[in-house]
Amino acid sequence: MDWKPSGWDGHAARMADESVRPESRWHRPLASTPRHLFVPRWWTTSEQDGAWVYQLHDGASDPEAWMNSAYDGTLSVVTRVGPHHADHAVPGTVIPEAWPTSSSTLPQLVVEMYRHAVIADDSRILVTCGSGYGTALACHRLGSDRVTSIDVDKYLVEAARERLAAIGHRPRLDVCDVTGELPGSYDRIISTVSVPAVPASWLTALAPGGRLVTTLFRTGLVIIADKTPDGGAVGKVAPKAAAFMSTRHGDDYPPVPDNASLWETARTAEGESIATGRYPVMRVSSTWDVRSTLELTVPGIEHSMVVGEDGTRTAYMVHPDGSWARAAASGARELPTVHQGGPRRLWDELDRIRTWLVIDGDLPVAGAAVRIDPDGTCHLTRSGWSATIGI
Repeated sequence: MDWKPSGWDGHAARMADESVRPESRWHRPLASTPRHLFVPRWWTTSEQDGAWVYQLHDGASDPEAWMNSAYDGTLSVVTRVGPHHADHAVPGTVIPEAWPTSSSTLPQLVVEMYRHAVIADDSRILVTCGSGYGTALACHRLGSDRVTSIDVDKYLVEAARERLAAIGHRPRLDVCDVTGELPGSYDRIISTVSVPAVPASWLTALAPGGRLVTTLFRTGLVIIADKTPDGGAVGKVAPKAAAFMSTRHGDDYPPVPDNASLWETARTAEGESIATGRYPVMRVSSTWDVRSTLELTVPGIEHSMVVGEDGTRTAYMVHPDGSWARAAASGARELPTVHQGGPRRLWDELDRIRTWLVIDGDLPVAGAAVRIDPDGTCHLTRSGWSATIGI
């Protein structure tokens, strides 16, 4: 592949200027790394015949779209959907909507995660691979000999190795499940995939005083923690939210349990409790503090919301234990009628969190203190609030 199409460096320089200050140590890596090399083909979503699908794009066939996608510092470029690598798909391919399973993470977020890690010039770091672009930034900043990059997907590792070598970077690259045993000892571990809890193997692999940075699955929480002499770690939740694809342990994510009957109950049943909600209907999935606090309080809730042509708003919540809720209101500012059923009152849990937000002005997940036990159990505390997350 010709990885030096005319003008790519101008696009990269512009992205660097838009992403960081000129004096930042990450400005030159952003301005000098050909991100398009790592995303020669990619997937985007579109609506066709009333259904969402993924459509393949080929950079060589549309250089303008290639440059625009690759050098948008606020855009994650999806390179794998379900088991389908964009590199292997035939141009023009369209596939039904599925979970994306790999991407080139938006550059601004990669740099933000690296900044949280406070990487020193002599740091030995472990990063997650994906397309290899984030690994390239780290190699440019530190040199290849200080960077290890891992991914569970053999093809992604092989492709990243080839593309990194094309621009002079030769870090250690391993096929490895990031939640399992890691292939060395590191001063920094930075994960751009989310985990359900901090793996104990990370604490084993961290050097004394080392730092880990990761996000927790189904939340917007960025965990920053430094290793302590007892083998655990202490730190905090970053003030800004972030989210990544979750870790997978094979070719694709496990099938989603069929909750069709529970969703149908949520849409149609009267329920065991009917009341007026305290607050207007909200799109919980669009928040990070409310969503994260609710996930820590009642893990596993699924959300859906429908806005009618007449302005009516209906939100649904279902939980694997059989709990469900439906809140419907005639407008964005109207209080909803709430139907609930099952062993828990899910909308009541949400309203309690929103009351906390109204009274205190924020929620304790933002800036919470973090303590991680050597086995990976994570304890969050702030202002009398606490939550525990373990594998």
